[in-house]
Amino acid sequence: MQAKENNNELNALINLLDEPSNQVFDVIRDKFLYYGIDAVPYLEDAWDNSFDNIIQKRIENLIHNIQIDYLTKELKSWKNKSHYNLLKGYLLITKYLYPDIDEKEIRENIEKIKKDIWLELNINLTALEKIKVINHIFFDIYSFQGNKTNIDTPQNLYLNNLLSTKKGNHLSLGMLYMIVAQSLDIPVYGVDLPHHFILAYVNEIADEKINLDNENDILFYINPFNKGAVFTHKEIEVYIKQIKLRPQKSFYKPTDNITIIKRLLANLITSYSKMGYLDKVEELKILEKAL
Repeated sequence: MQAKENNNELNALINLLDEPSNQVFDVIRDKFLYYGIDAVPYLEDAWDNSFDNIIQKRIENLIHNIQIDYLTKELKSWKNKSHYNLLKGYLLITKYLYPDIDEKEIRENIEKIKKDIWLELNINLTALEKIKVINHIFFDIYSFQGNKTNIDTPQNLYLNNLLSTKKGNHLSLGMLYMIVAQSLDIPVYGVDLPHHFILAYVNEIADEKINLDNENDILFYINPFNKGAVFTHKEIEVYIKQIKLRPQKSFYKPTDNITIIKRLLANLITSYSKMGYLDKVEELKILEKAL
C-alpha cells in the first residue's frame, strides 16, 4: 500500500515540474530529495518525455542533487561500517562523476587481474617474489602505467577510467594495486606520504586498524607509479629531505582506508580547482565532510 502511495505522489510531483514560481518549486524539489534515489527513474522518464529545456534542466539538477545526497549518506555508512573495504569506498567516489557505472563489470575486471596473478603464485615464493609476480601481471601483461603527460587531470583518479585506459596517477594506481594484492591475502597497505602515495609490504596481514609502531614490521616499500619499484626506508628519508618536510612516523607507516579515500577526495578537489570547476569543488567538499 505504501509503495502505491509513493508511486502516486511521485507521479503527482512529476506533473508539477513546470511550476513557474521558484519559491513553490523549492518545496517540490525538497519532496523529490525526500524520496531520494527512488525518485530518479521517475525523473529520468519525465526527462525523456519532455521537450521543454527548462523542465529538462530542472530534472538534471534534481537528479544530480539526489545523487550527491545519496553518495553523502553512503560514504557515512561506509566510514562507520565498511571502511575495511577500500574497493567499495573507491566505487562510491567514482560514482560522483559516473553514477551509472556498472559495478559488476568493474569487479569482474579486477577479479580477472587477481586470477591471473593467483595462477602465477605459490606458497614457496618470498615476499619480494610475490611482488615481482604482481608487477609482471599488472604492468607488463595489463599495461597499467603512470599518466606522466597529464598527471593533474581528475580523470586519472576515477576507477572506471583507470581500468579502461590503463593510465592513472600515483594514488589511483596504488589503490588498485593494493586492492588486488589484499584480495590475494598479500599484506600490502597504503602509506600517506606527502605528494606521493606509496605502498608498504608488511610481514603479517594486519586488520583494518593498522598501527605498526615497529618499523621492522615493514619489509619494504613499493612505488606503483614506477612499475612497482621496490625501495627502502632510507629512500623515503632522502625524499622527505628533498621536499623539505619535517619527518613524521606517518610518512613511513601504513594508513587506514578512510585516510586514503579522504586523500582521493582532496586530490579531486585540487584537480578541479586548477581547472576552475568550482561547483564540483563545493560538491566534493560535501562528500569530504561525510568522512
